Amino acid sequence: MNYGLRKFKNMKAFKIIIIALILCVACSEETLEVKPVNQYLSENFYSTNEQVYAALIAAYDPIGWSMAFGQWVSPVMFGEIRSDNANAGGDPSDNDQPAWQELDDFRETNTNTLLQPIYRKHYIGVFRANLVILQTELATPEVERYKAEAKFLRAYYHFELFRHFGPLPVVTELLTPDDINLERSTMTEMMTAITDDLKAAIDVLPTTLSDVEVGRASRGTAQALLGKVYLYWADLDGDDPAKFDLAAQYLQEVVNSGQYALVDDFSTLFDYGTKNPIESVLEIQHTNLWPGDWGWFEGIEANGILQLCGIRGLCSGHPEYAAGWGFMLPTQDLNDHFLPDDQYRRDVAIVSIPELTQEVADAGAADCGVVVDITQVNPQDHTGFWQQKFSNYKAYNGNNVNGGDPNLTKDANTYAIRYADVLLMLAEAMHRGSGSDGNALTYIDMVRERAAGPGDNTGSFKTGQTIMTEQNWTLLDLIWYERRAELAGEGDRWYDLVRSGRATSDLFSGDPIRSGNLDPQKVWIPVALEETSVAHQISTYPENELFQ
Repeated sequence: MNYGLRKFKNMKAFKIIIIALILCVACSEETLEVKPVNQYLSENFYSTNEQVYAALIAAYDPIGWSMAFGQWVSPVMFGEIRSDNANAGGDPSDNDQPAWQELDDFRETNTNTLLQPIYRKHYIGVFRANLVILQTELATPEVERYKAEAKFLRAYYHFELFRHFGPLPVVTELLTPDDINLERSTMTEMMTAITDDLKAAIDVLPTTLSDVEVGRASRGTAQALLGKVYLYWADLDGDDPAKFDLAAQYLQEVVNSGQYALVDDFSTLFDYGTKNPIESVLEIQHTNLWPGDWGWFEGIEANGILQLCGIRGLCSGHPEYAAGWGFMLPTQDLNDHFLPDDQYRRDVAIVSIPELTQEVADAGAADCGVVVDITQVNPQDHTGFWQQKFSNYKAYNGNNVNGGDPNLTKDANTYAIRYADVLLMLAEAMHRGSGSDGNALTYIDMVRERAAGPGDNTGSFKTGQTIMTEQNWTLLDLIWYERRAELAGEGDRWYDLVRSGRATSDLFSGDPIRSGNLDPQKVWIPVALEETSVAHQISTYPENELFQ
C-alpha cells in the first residue's frame, strides 16, 4: 500500500540525517565507506516471491482510488455525469465542485482541476505494474502469475487512459527524465499494446480464485476486458467486423467458462454489504479498515462516492439512507428511458421524492418533516431523482471500525464488468460481426428475463424480439436500450456513446448549455496544462489522424 511507501520514505530521510551527522563528527576514511542502511533498495527489493507480491499489491492500489490528489476521481462519475444519464448536482451554488460542473456542461479547459489527478492516477498504476514486470529476474510459478496480473493491470490502466483522453503514450518501460517528451501513440499502437498484454495475461492467469484471492485478476477477468477492448477498437475503427469477431471470441470464452452467472434478483447486486457475487467479473475492491483522512486522499481505501452521491437534504427519518451531498443526479431523460415493463430495473437505479416520502411514511417516521429539503439541492441540476446503485446506507456509519472521518470509510465495491455486461457485449459483437443474430437475442433475453424481477420469469417477460416489433427497433437499437437500462448509474454510458459516435450535441437537444458546448473534440477530456507544459509533445486533445 502507498501508506507503507510513505513510511518508508520518512524512515529513509531520518536515516540520511543521522548519517550526515556522523560524517560531520568523524570524517575519517572508514566512515566514508558507509554501507547502505536501508533494508530494501530498488536494486535488491524484487528478489523474493513475497517482495514481488508486495509490489503487485501496490500496482492494484490505484484502481481503488475514488479520490486522489485532492479530487474525486471515480470512473463511475466520469462515465455518468458527462452523459445524458446524470447531472453534476451538488449544493444550490455552482461553486460546489466547479470542476465537475465544468465537465457536466462541457465547459472544461486544460486548467480543470480533475484532469491531472485522473491522468496521474492511471499512469502511477502503469508505473507500478511495470515495476513488477521489469524489475525481477525471478522465474518462480508465483512470480510468473504476478507478472501476468501486472500485465492485466497495465492493460487496464492504459485502457482507462484511452477512454478518458483518447490515444496517449504507451509506457512499457521504466522512464527516466530523458524520456519526458513522449508523444501520443496512435489508437492502433495503444490498442495493440493493451490487447498484447491481455493475451499474455490470459495464458498464465488461473481460471478460479481462492477466497483470499477474490478481487484479483483471473483468466475470465482478462478475457472479458479483452473482449471489451476489441469492441471499442472495432467501433472506433470504422465498425471493423473482424475486430467485432475477436470481441465475440473472447467474450464467448467467458460465457463458456461456467465461472459466472446472473444473480437471481437484480436488486441484491446493490444491497448493503453485497461484495463479489457470482455475477462479478471485474470488481473494484474497497475496505473500511484504513481510517479516512482528508489530508491524504490516495490513502483512502473506501468508496468516496457513496457520501458524495447520496441524497442531499434527506431527513433523518428514512429507514435505510443517510443524507449525502447530492452529486450525480439522474436526469429526467434516464427516468423516461425505461419502458413500462422495465420498471424493476428503473426502481433499482433511481428513486424520486414521492417514493422517498412513501418509504419514510411506511417506516412510521411521521415527524420527519420535509423528507427532502430541495433548497439544499442545486436548482440547475435538480430533477427530482437520485441514484440508488451507490446508496448511502446508514449502516456504513456504524462500520467505521478504525476511526477517521466516517464519510470516507464507506466500503461498497464498484462493479467494473458484470456478467450481464459480458452478455450484452457478446450480443453486440455477434450482431455487428459475423455472428448469429439469433444467438445474440438469446443472450439479450437472459438479461431481460432477470430484469423482470426475482424468480422464474420464463414465458412471463417480453422477449427482445417482441420489444423490437412493438417499438419498431432494429437489433442494434435494442442493444443500445438494454445497455443503458441494465448499466444505468454504473459508469459506462458516456464511453458507449463516444465509441459508437452517438456523443453529439443532438443528445442534449433539451439542454442548450450542454448541446451548445459539446463539439467533436470535447468527447475526450483535455490533458492538463500542468502535464503538457512539461511534456511538450503531448497535445491537449488527440488529433484526428491518431485514430486512422
